[in-house]
Amino acid sequence: MADELHAALRSGPFHVALRAAVEARGLTLERLRHRLAQRGLQVGVSSLSYWQQGTRRPEREESLRAVRALEEILELPPRSLIELLGPPRPRGRGPGVSYSTILRHARVIAALLDELDAVADDRRLHIAGMYESLRIGADHSTVSRETLQVVQAHERAADRYIMIYRGDPGCDVDRVTVDALEDCRLGRVRRDGPTALFVAELLFDRALGVGDTHVLRYRTRDASGAESTDYERGFRFPAGQYVLRVAFDPAALPVRIHRFAQRGPGAGDHITTDLTLNAHHAVHLTAASLQPGLIGIRWSWP
Repeated sequence: MADELHAALRSGPFHVALRAAVEARGLTLERLRHRLAQRGLQVGVSSLSYWQQGTRRPEREESLRAVRALEEILELPPRSLIELLGPPRPRGRGPGVSYSTILRHARVIAALLDELDAVADDRRLHIAGMYESLRIGADHSTVSRETLQVVQAHERAADRYIMIYRGDPGCDVDRVTVDALEDCRLGRVRRDGPTALFVAELLFDRALGVGDTHVLRYRTRDASGAESTDYERGFRFPAGQYVLRVAFDPAALPVRIHRFAQRGPGAGDHITTDLTLNAHHAVHLTAASLQPGLIGIRWSWP
């Protein structure tokens, strides 16, 4: 085992050397996670497993600090693992923006994603198409949001989609739930009360290869009864087609409705178009070849 470890440290690749070092020291991944946590580094067991399988690699600064700590924990020469990583590899399919560019409370989102062992700058999945349908109740609250989504993998081993929901002002995020309806199952869920943020894993039945597509359908319910006056969807990377439909209870109809687009939170609208309710008390928007930014529908109550 010592010869195998020395050879792996000398020639790599990183995941082979890490796996050999873990086996040589006889430590479980859970034990490694605990030892890292003692040093203030939060790395999930699944992330450690991905690293040693070669399906993902550490690239964020916190992940690189964890690698340097692993060198000490596994009693390896300094920089022996770090140097096997080489320069950061190019990721994704095109220019994107950070969460802070399009969403409020970006740091909270990043912290919630870290708890799910998810990379806040994850570009593995491209949204090829998305259809969302909102139902607004007679109490002016969002009763449900149903999403049908088509994603395409741009890196291998993509096996889940992380959905993010931000409740309206006054939302009790503990009363937000998500149902996996088709071709996915619910994984871990995380909430943040002060910001009304809710994130959840929607797990696929297999890991996707590069170019593979996957269709999933899920529904978010918010039973908190908070008044809603808009809905926006943020895209950090170029996306395909997007359709948003909002249906209102006939007992409580808004007086004005318009679609909008923004480059980020707090930025002025750069596209605004009035919308008219149809006979089913609903409006919709469609968009294609989306660039990073926000798009949505706003309404005013009497």
